[in-house]
Amino acid sequence: MKRTLFTILLVVSRQLCGFAQTHTTGIELLKKTVIGGEGGWDYVSVSVEDRRLYVSHNNQVEVLNADTHEKIGTIPTKGVHGICAVQSLGKGFITNGKANNVTVFDIKTLQPLAQIATDEDPDALLYDKFSNRVFIFNNDAKTITVIDALTNKVIKSFSVGGNPEAGVSDGAGTIYVNLEDTNEIIVFNSKTLVIKKRFTLTPGEQPTGLAYDKETHRLFSTCRKSQLMMVMDADNGKEIARLPIGKLTDGAIFNEQAKLIACSNGEGTITIVKELAPDKFEVVDTIVTARGAKTLAFDSKTEHLYTVTAQLGDTPAPTAANPKPRPAIIPGTFMLLEYGKKL
Repeated sequence: MKRTLFTILLVVSRQLCGFAQTHTTGIELLKKTVIGGEGGWDYVSVSVEDRRLYVSHNNQVEVLNADTHEKIGTIPTKGVHGICAVQSLGKGFITNGKANNVTVFDIKTLQPLAQIATDEDPDALLYDKFSNRVFIFNNDAKTITVIDALTNKVIKSFSVGGNPEAGVSDGAGTIYVNLEDTNEIIVFNSKTLVIKKRFTLTPGEQPTGLAYDKETHRLFSTCRKSQLMMVMDADNGKEIARLPIGKLTDGAIFNEQAKLIACSNGEGTITIVKELAPDKFEVVDTIVTARGAKTLAFDSKTEHLYTVTAQLGDTPAPTAANPKPRPAIIPGTFMLLEYGKKL
């Protein structure tokens, strides 16, 4: 009995020591702000230049000060998913999943400027400075709508053969996009819109978040079903590494300064991976957040991470109309969480 107890204590001690050794980044919760209101959420984005946060929240975008979390205003939408602000043009773009369109807004007044029709279920979006275009990833339609960011005119919608999720640009004319249902990354030219390559992510399944290191040409695709971060060579699609991440991932960022990749997991964690060399990666931290905090944004000025969630209640029983029900959202508890290193 004594020997068994000693063995158990020794194993637990080793596990605790091993867990402690993985926490090497010093990243922790810096600030929590309750925004309130009702309804769900999706993406959050940071406008570094004017210090604004754009937070998706049901049928509106909450606009906050990135440093103080003070509320600046709101932008009405219909089922908001993604938001991006383009400082050089003085305007931003919002995907409205329920309305199948994009709202263009003035970044100073927050007033809507235009509505642009898309295909079904516009979800994530990407502004590409090289082509001065906005790419709208229509998940259910399996298409991408391309908008001229200057004129707000649709250039083209084209089929991609799968459900597009997050996308990234290499800044030189190439766009990479996760296809959630086919477990691929498509590669296309931002001006000709010709799909040049398809990278298979297997054993990665259900890719959602995507980040990119321009220096080493590495793609980081976070895959929800397989709970893996797939590191790929952006030039040829070769698998470089696969790393374990948390459950229900839906976002990824790359910190160029620190060579860190962070992915947010809806289970209530952020997985931090360190790029030790172009072909060497390891998990160095698992940060506890809160259940439902599935997406994240990165502030390159402060190197802080932002995520959003709310207090969640019970999950209703599945029905024919709703076979995959989500947990109930407790009204008034919607919150912003900011993570970083304490000064």
